[in-house]
Amino acid sequence: MTAVRRRLPTLLAGVVVVGVALSAWGAQDRTTWFLETVWVLVGLPLIVLTRRRFPLTDLLCCLLAAHALVLVIGGHYTYAEVPFGNWLRDELGLERNPYDRFGHLMQGFVPVLLVRELLSRTSPLRGSRWLAPLTVCACLAFSAVFEMLEWLAAVLGGQAADAFLATQGDVWDTQWDMFCALVGATVSVLLLSRPHDRQLAARAFTPSYSGAGSTAAAGTSTPGTTRPLR
Repeated sequence: MTAVRRRLPTLLAGVVVVGVALSAWGAQDRTTWFLETVWVLVGLPLIVLTRRRFPLTDLLCCLLAAHALVLVIGGHYTYAEVPFGNWLRDELGLERNPYDRFGHLMQGFVPVLLVRELLSRTSPLRGSRWLAPLTVCACLAFSAVFEMLEWLAAVLGGQAADAFLATQGDVWDTQWDMFCALVGATVSVLLLSRPHDRQLAARAFTPSYSGAGSTAAAGTSTPGTTRPLR
């Protein structure tokens, strides 16, 4: 493993910390900034604290850092007012700023790989035909929960939650958000499953589920263990 690869998680964490700091500086709405970036504020320390016991693959670390930057940019400007999205809207003649849709695509594209890594390393699903559909379903479920949290924010915050919701006048915004997350998760699984598996194998991660010691090649398992699902 090269020195750069060894330091990659630290470098990515540093980039995210700088991004969070810049995002907080002069954010358009403090409440919206916190609601949009709370996933980063909680997730980054959690990953750092568990990095020795449960180190993540380089691919996943890079994607998580990219997703964090998407979140902090949206938190700084609000998703409906990100300048690049406004530019695209004007150039392409769109009815709304597309950054919100992009954010929800990322909400599926990146977390699905996190779920995939967790299940591959802690359950009998590694190599199973069930792994792909279950990871996609998990991301769709998370997207639905997120939409319910947005609904709760709207009920409690009233007009103050408008910037967080970023519906931009679309009555079908909730459905579009979940659809974008579904598309992002599906595309991620189709494109990244093989390179992700190669990194999991290269890092020689040992599955931690109770059936990890089964003798799959012989088609048998020791008492008290579970064979990987197929």
